[in-house]
Amino acid sequence: MPDHYFIRFTLNLGYEQYLSVYQGAAKNVSVIAEDGRRIQFPAGNIQSFLTRQGIQGVFEMELSAQNKFIGIRKIR
Repeated sequence: MPDHYFIRFTLNLGYEQYLSVYQGAAKNVSVIAEDGRRIQFPAGNIQSFLTRQGIQGVFEMELSAQNKFIGIRKIR
């Protein structure tokens, strides 16, 4: 069993959509990964990617073998 694995997904959140996190309306982001799985994670995990346009791109989330969050990076 690998010690970690990656999940790729595309995200297209407008700036106003992401700001709902700060207003308490949303705490998590839910997306469909490239392999068809629905994944949900804390919105704070992608905060560093926020621009005036929002958060757009293809991302790769790294998880441990125990499904613990390790990190997210933007790949496109």
